[in-house]
Amino acid sequence: MADVSRLGVDDAGELLTLQRAAYVTEAQLHHDLTLPALTQSVDDLVAELELPHVTALGIKLGARLVAALRLSVHGEVAEVGRLTVVPDLQGRGLGSRLLAAVDDWVPPSVTRVELFTGEHSVANIRLYERKGFVEFKRENVGSYDLVFLARTIVH
Repeated sequence: MADVSRLGVDDAGELLTLQRAAYVTEAQLHHDLTLPALTQSVDDLVAELELPHVTALGIKLGARLVAALRLSVHGEVAEVGRLTVVPDLQGRGLGSRLLAAVDDWVPPSVTRVELFTGEHSVANIRLYERKGFVEFKRENVGSYDLVFLARTIVH
Protein backbone atom coordinates (compact mmCIF):
# COMPACT_ATOMS: atom_id res chain seq x y z
CA MET A 1 0.00 0.00 0.00
CA ALA A 2 1.29 3.45 -0.89
CA ASP A 3 2.42 5.97 1.71
CA VAL A 4 0.57 9.07 2.82
CA SER A 5 2.01 12.08 1.01
CA ARG A 6 1.39 15.79 0.75
CA LEU A 7 -0.81 16.98 -2.10
CA GLY A 8 -0.48 20.35 -3.80
CA VAL A 9 -2.30 22.63 -6.18
CA ASP A 10 -1.28 20.37 -9.09
CA ASP A 11 -3.49 17.69 -7.50
CA ALA A 12 -6.55 19.96 -7.22
CA GLY A 13 -8.49 18.49 -10.16
CA GLU A 14 -8.03 14.91 -9.02
CA LEU A 15 -8.69 15.88 -5.40
CA LEU A 16 -11.95 17.58 -6.37
CA THR A 17 -13.04 14.54 -8.40
CA LEU A 18 -12.36 12.26 -5.41
CA GLN A 19 -14.13 14.66 -3.06
CA ARG A 20 -17.27 14.77 -5.19
CA ALA A 21 -17.39 11.00 -5.69
CA ALA A 22 -16.98 10.34 -1.96
CA TYR A 23 -19.47 12.98 -0.79
CA VAL A 24 -22.38 11.80 -2.93
CA THR A 25 -23.06 9.13 -0.29
CA GLU A 26 -23.01 11.78 2.46
CA ALA A 27 -25.40 13.94 0.48
CA GLN A 28 -27.79 11.02 0.03
CA LEU A 29 -27.65 10.08 3.73
CA HIS A 30 -28.48 13.65 4.74
CA HIS A 31 -30.80 14.54 1.84
CA ASP A 32 -28.58 17.55 1.11
CA LEU A 33 -27.06 17.99 -2.34
CA THR A 34 -25.72 21.42 -1.34
CA LEU A 35 -22.90 20.10 0.84
CA PRO A 36 -19.88 22.41 0.44
CA ALA A 37 -17.76 19.43 -0.61
CA LEU A 38 -20.04 18.98 -3.62
CA THR A 39 -20.34 22.63 -4.57
CA GLN A 40 -16.70 23.70 -4.15
CA SER A 41 -15.11 24.84 -7.43
CA VAL A 42 -11.61 23.94 -8.55
CA ASP A 43 -10.61 27.62 -8.20
CA ASP A 44 -11.87 27.64 -4.59
CA LEU A 45 -9.98 24.42 -3.90
CA VAL A 46 -6.75 25.82 -5.37
CA ALA A 47 -7.15 28.93 -3.20
CA GLU A 48 -7.68 26.71 -0.14
CA LEU A 49 -4.62 24.61 -0.91
CA GLU A 50 -2.51 27.77 -1.23
CA LEU A 51 -3.34 28.88 2.33
CA PRO A 52 -0.27 28.55 4.58
CA HIS A 53 -2.20 26.83 7.40
CA VAL A 54 -3.76 24.16 5.12
CA THR A 55 -2.10 20.84 4.27
CA ALA A 56 -3.69 18.28 1.97
CA LEU A 57 -2.66 14.66 2.46
CA GLY A 58 -3.40 11.77 0.16
CA ILE A 59 -2.81 8.15 -0.68
CA LYS A 60 -2.19 7.17 -4.29
CA LEU A 61 -2.28 3.70 -5.77
CA GLY A 62 -0.14 4.04 -8.85
CA ALA A 63 -1.25 7.32 -10.41
CA ARG A 64 -4.74 7.16 -8.87
CA LEU A 65 -5.60 9.30 -5.85
CA VAL A 66 -7.69 6.97 -3.67
CA ALA A 67 -7.94 8.81 -0.35
CA ALA A 68 -7.34 12.31 0.96
CA LEU A 69 -7.95 14.75 3.77
CA ARG A 70 -7.16 18.34 4.57
CA LEU A 71 -5.61 19.69 7.75
CA SER A 72 -6.16 23.25 8.83
CA VAL A 73 -3.99 24.31 11.77
CA HIS A 74 -5.11 27.09 14.11
CA GLY A 75 -2.75 27.42 17.06
CA GLU A 76 -3.08 24.31 19.23
CA VAL A 77 -5.94 22.84 17.15
CA ALA A 78 -5.76 20.99 13.84
CA GLU A 79 -9.06 20.57 12.02
CA VAL A 80 -9.42 17.53 9.78
CA GLY A 81 -11.69 18.19 6.83
CA ARG A 82 -12.84 16.49 3.69
CA LEU A 83 -11.69 12.99 4.66
CA THR A 84 -12.48 11.09 1.48
CA VAL A 85 -11.95 7.59 0.12
CA VAL A 86 -12.93 6.48 -3.38
CA PRO A 87 -16.23 4.60 -3.14
CA ASP A 88 -14.84 1.33 -4.55
CA LEU A 89 -12.16 1.13 -1.84
CA GLN A 90 -14.13 2.28 1.20
CA GLY A 91 -13.92 -0.02 4.21
CA ARG A 92 -10.35 -1.11 3.49
CA GLY A 93 -8.54 1.02 6.05
CA LEU A 94 -7.52 3.97 3.88
CA GLY A 95 -9.40 6.49 6.01
CA SER A 96 -7.86 4.98 9.13
CA ARG A 97 -4.38 5.28 7.61
CA LEU A 98 -4.94 8.96 6.86
CA LEU A 99 -6.24 9.65 10.37
CA ALA A 100 -3.23 7.85 11.86
CA ALA A 101 -0.88 10.00 9.76
CA VAL A 102 -2.29 13.30 11.04
CA ASP A 103 -0.03 13.39 14.11
CA ASP A 104 3.05 13.14 11.86
CA TRP A 105 1.99 16.13 9.75
CA VAL A 106 0.89 18.67 12.36
CA PRO A 107 3.33 21.03 14.09
CA PRO A 108 4.40 20.19 17.66
CA SER A 109 2.24 23.06 18.95
CA VAL A 110 -0.94 21.11 18.07
CA THR A 111 -2.47 19.33 21.06
CA ARG A 112 -5.99 18.69 19.76
CA VAL A 113 -7.45 17.34 16.52
CA GLU A 114 -11.06 18.14 15.64
CA LEU A 115 -13.40 17.06 12.86
CA PHE A 116 -17.10 16.87 12.12
CA THR A 117 -19.56 14.79 10.15
CA GLY A 118 -23.30 14.59 9.68
CA GLU A 119 -25.34 12.73 12.29
CA HIS A 120 -26.51 10.15 9.73
CA SER A 121 -22.92 9.16 8.91
CA VAL A 122 -22.96 6.39 11.49
CA ALA A 123 -20.03 4.48 9.96
CA ASN A 124 -17.88 7.62 10.00
CA ILE A 125 -18.77 8.36 13.62
CA ARG A 126 -17.87 4.77 14.60
CA LEU A 127 -14.52 5.08 12.79
CA TYR A 128 -13.70 8.35 14.54
CA GLU A 129 -14.64 6.94 17.94
CA ARG A 130 -12.42 3.87 17.32
CA LYS A 131 -9.58 6.30 16.58
CA GLY A 132 -10.01 8.05 19.93
CA PHE A 133 -12.31 10.91 18.94
CA VAL A 134 -15.03 11.96 21.39
CA GLU A 135 -18.11 13.99 20.56
CA PHE A 136 -18.01 17.47 22.08
CA LYS A 137 -20.92 19.27 20.41
CA ARG A 138 -23.70 19.13 17.83
CA GLU A 139 -24.86 21.92 15.59
CA ASN A 140 -28.17 21.93 13.73
CA VAL A 141 -27.88 22.88 10.06
CA GLY A 142 -31.51 22.56 9.05
CA SER A 143 -32.77 19.02 8.71
CA TYR A 144 -29.85 17.34 10.48
CA ASP A 145 -27.08 17.94 13.01
CA LEU A 146 -23.35 18.14 12.47
CA VAL A 147 -21.50 16.05 15.04
CA PHE A 148 -18.19 17.54 16.20
CA LEU A 149 -15.55 15.20 17.63
CA ALA A 150 -12.04 15.73 18.99
CA ARG A 151 -9.07 13.86 20.36
CA THR A 152 -5.93 14.93 22.19
CA ILE A 153 -2.45 14.56 20.71
CA VAL A 154 0.29 13.57 23.12
CA HIS A 155 3.70 14.40 21.64
